[in-house]
Parts: sequence; structure tokens; C-alpha cells
Amino acid sequence: MEIFVLISIFAYFMDLIVGDPYGFPHPVIYIGKLISLLERNLRKLKINMKLAGALLCLILMSSVALITYSICKLASVNIYLYIFVSAVIVCTCFSTKCLADEGKKIYDSFEGNNIELSRKQLSYIVGRDTSALDEPDIIRATVETIAENTVDGTISPMFYAFIGGPILAILYKAVNTMDSMIGYKNERYIDFGMTAARLDDIFNYIPARISLIGFTMASFILRYDYKSCIKIAIRDRKNHTSPNCAYPEAAVAGALGIELGGTNIYFGQKVYKPTIGEKKRKIVKEDILKTNRLLYLSTFLTLILFIVISLFINKILF
Repeated sequence: MEIFVLISIFAYFMDLIVGDPYGFPHPVIYIGKLISLLERNLRKLKINMKLAGALLCLILMSSVALITYSICKLASVNIYLYIFVSAVIVCTCFSTKCLADEGKKIYDSFEGNNIELSRKQLSYIVGRDTSALDEPDIIRATVETIAENTVDGTISPMFYAFIGGPILAILYKAVNTMDSMIGYKNERYIDFGMTAARLDDIFNYIPARISLIGFTMASFILRYDYKSCIKIAIRDRKNHTSPNCAYPEAAVAGALGIELGGTNIYFGQKVYKPTIGEKKRKIVKEDILKTNRLLYLSTFLTLILFIVISLFINKILF
């Protein structure tokens, strides 16, 4: 377990320094290509779509686990090489710097009063239709995405890296990628993507709830409304179609004193979501920067929490 702690620490700070450099052969790219390939071929079989979707999950997760195991096994000839290779793999599962950078780009786009650029920048990180969004809606969508992906992009893979190292971390990333590609409740994916969506809910269940500790502590340190952070998170935790997404979104909404949620358009369909938080004031572009600060500090504090818990368990058991 101690080596997984070391790998996770290196991976976290590697991500903060390097992020996701353009041109890097990121595993998610190849995971996404494999998902698309499997989907095309499984649909040709003309079998039950729920079964086809479950087979996709099984094949993808088995393939990703086997490939990751093989790479780590080859690197295990030297302990330092193993730690480095494993840290690189886990680092690719984190997206703290990348997420904050994308949020900052959207914030910067408002400086030139270029609403079209803001919509375009937002479209890179959300699945909803951004073509008709006004400035408050763009800010709201950005804050929601950063909040939700604080869990999906860092806290969840960190949680699994501490438990099972690079293999479990990359398995989580595969599940999360499947959900983002096929886990929709529209006509095409309601059956085919059901298993992927359920797996993502299961994998994120514990990390989403753990995130409240990091968000609350970060809100206290940053002098945001830490009391409302935890209060709104508990009150509005069910105000989302996902059993997990409302936790980070409500925590951020409470900390900033703003309202999130509401109606959005996905693939031409209007999707209503309950509101989250309390509208104590109007949402402004500076809320993007505040959410970025929560992202950085809450993930760092969660890292410290996981280190303490891991070392404590290691001392008790070993």
C-alpha cells in the first residue's frame, strides 16, 4: 500500500506541473477509440442492446486492465522505473491542471466581450448545447463542470490509485470515459449505455461523498461560506439525475452563495435539472476563478487526507 501512496503523490504533483500537454498520446484517446470500435461492432450483432452495452464494458475494462498490468510488469524490473511508469499512468487519470486551465480560458474570453469565443471554449468541456447561452449561463455551466470534474477528474481516480495503484486508477478512467461517451438517457443510448452509466455511478459513489470534506476545508481556508458549503451539499444532494454529481455542485454553490442547475439542451433535447444552491447574489465571471481555487485546494487537502488514512491503515494492519 505504501508504494501506491508514493505513486499517487508523484502523479498528483506531476499533473499540477505538466497537465495534459498537447500532442501527448493520452490513454483516454485510445480508450475512446476502442469504445467507438466496440460499439460499432457490437451493434452489428443485432443482439439485445443492454447485453451489447454490458459486453462493451467487460471487454474494455478487461483490455485496459491487461494492458496496464503488462506495462507495469515490464517496468517492475527496477523499483524506480516501476514507480515512475506507474506515476505517469496515474497522472494521465488526473485532470486538475487541465480543468483549471480550460476554466481560465473561458474566464479570459469574457475580457474581450467575445460571447462566441466563450461559447466555443465552453463547448470543449461540456456535453450541452452552448450555441445560444448568454454570459450567466456560460459561467454557470463552467462552474458546474469544474465542480463535478473535481470528483471525476481527480478525487475519484486518486481514491482508486491509493487503493489499487495504476490498474485500478486506469480502470476508473475507462469507466468514466465510457459514461461520457455512451452513458446518455437518449434513444440511442438508453439501453446500450445503461451498464456504463451504472458502473460510473458505483465508482463515483464514495469519492463524491468524500469530496465534501475537501470542499468544506478548502472553503474554510479560502474564507468562503464553509457552513453553507456543507449545508447546501447535504440539502441538495438529490437535486440531480446522477446520484453523485449534486454533491460537488451543491458544495461549490453553497460555498459561493450562488444557484446552479436548471434547464439545458443536450443533443437537441431539453433536459430539466432541479436548481442547486441559494441565489444569494448574481453569478459573475469571478466565480470561475473561485471555483478553480476550490478545485486546487480541495484536491490537495483530499490528497493529504488519503495519505493520513493510508498510513494509519498500514500501521494498524502491517
